[in-house]
Amino acid sequence: MKNIFVSLLLALVPAGVRAALPTPDLVAQIHFAGAQKISAAKDFNAFTNEFCSAEALVLRAHTADKVSAWLAGWLQTNVGVAAPSGAIKLRPLLDDLQTAEWFLEARAGANQKPEVAVAIKLGGERAQLWQANLKLFFPAASFKNANGWLFFESGTGVGKLADGLARKTSASDAAWLSVDVNWPRLAQWYPQLKELGLPETQFAVTAPDDNLRITGKFLFPEKLTLNLEPWQVPTNTLHPPFVSFTAVRGFAAWLQAQSWALPYKILPAPNQAFVWALPQIPYQTFAAAPVADATNGLAQTYTNLQAALDRQKASGKSVMPLTLERANNTLSLTGVPFVAPYLQSVREPAGQFLLAGAFPNTPRGKPLPVELSQRLAQNHLVLYHWEITAERLPQALNLSQLGLLMTSHRQLGGETASQKWIQKIAPKLGNTVTEISQSGPAEMTFTRKSAGVFTAVELLVLGNWLEAPDFPGFNLQLPPRSKNLRRLHPVPAPLSVPAPAPAK
Repeated sequence: MKNIFVSLLLALVPAGVRAALPTPDLVAQIHFAGAQKISAAKDFNAFTNEFCSAEALVLRAHTADKVSAWLAGWLQTNVGVAAPSGAIKLRPLLDDLQTAEWFLEARAGANQKPEVAVAIKLGGERAQLWQANLKLFFPAASFKNANGWLFFESGTGVGKLADGLARKTSASDAAWLSVDVNWPRLAQWYPQLKELGLPETQFAVTAPDDNLRITGKFLFPEKLTLNLEPWQVPTNTLHPPFVSFTAVRGFAAWLQAQSWALPYKILPAPNQAFVWALPQIPYQTFAAAPVADATNGLAQTYTNLQAALDRQKASGKSVMPLTLERANNTLSLTGVPFVAPYLQSVREPAGQFLLAGAFPNTPRGKPLPVELSQRLAQNHLVLYHWEITAERLPQALNLSQLGLLMTSHRQLGGETASQKWIQKIAPKLGNTVTEISQSGPAEMTFTRKSAGVFTAVELLVLGNWLEAPDFPGFNLQLPPRSKNLRRLHPVPAPLSVPAPAPAK
């Protein structure tokens, strides 16, 4: 299941081989305007809905408690200083990082230890608290107060980072949040990030009106090898009304390089995909990928999935008996509660496709909107995503909870702080539009316009991550049920669900 969440993130940054980045010592540069400053802005409705409700405050405190405990242990391991009651000392500092304006710069030192500098706008008592508590972790740290700012430097480097931050505090910045993160360098101290394989990422969050704007870049170390071939849209199968629509292309090379995908891949690998969801019925989410030979692709998929089911049964980890059936142009997976997953070979005017779904597709009604065709007509477009986030959230929740159940992973509990927060903010989340384009030989540019920061799927990934027992890790795997428990509490038989209609 972790690979599924990783895949959702990596779908935004397909292809490209990673190596040394142009600024190899950079770890991160961050500027946050602070909740106090943002709340005083003219247009801050999105921030208030997403970060200032009672549910948001509970989640923020809940997360800060876990971060302080983890960070105290991480600092002890990587800085080499044992600080008594370290988590307790760090905890109030995390509150200030949520409310006050601050800058952070981190670089990799010559001794491979991180050099960190922070400039934060604090009053006298809070500044003194920061100095006293951080001295426990960084005995060689230096502190300076100037013009209402506290400047901290870890003392592990040459002592020049804070000078650069001092110049930044006097400059104006309209962004609520500005970030530049060198993920490969950061993975040196947090190895779990290596699984993501993300390039250097720069973005800024602004709020020119009631909607947020997120603009940024992915900076790859080498030239991209994307094949942005013309879109093949399955216009007979894909039709409005939508609550969500995604089109992505150019990912074939990336997909073939993923070790987790090897047992399931088909050849030649698809290079485009379309995902859409219809309103009202929770499980009407579909995906289609153009392939050279849909019949052959279906046969390869059957062989790969059957082998995966056999491995799962042999391991004794099967949650419930699943059976893969092949008839004519359709693969059907039986034994899944509530839904009847299927994969069909489909022939369209645009070519041959593999169509996946969990519920029957409704007949075609209206043609695709002209506006959608115009967006896809952009030459360098890699990904386009549109959704009504408030309506997409319940659908995505149903699908994700079912997927977690079927793969024996921890579901997002209704009483968790994350789920209560998501339920609170959801009604005010309207249209979200995201576009990613190749803007240079080794560069992608992305934009988002939204009433909130996240899409529905991203919110659920975030919620599950924040509730993971090993946070900031992301292991949701449940322990295997004992034989006695399986005997006393067998998995109930799945509900009967109508089979999908054959493709025409």
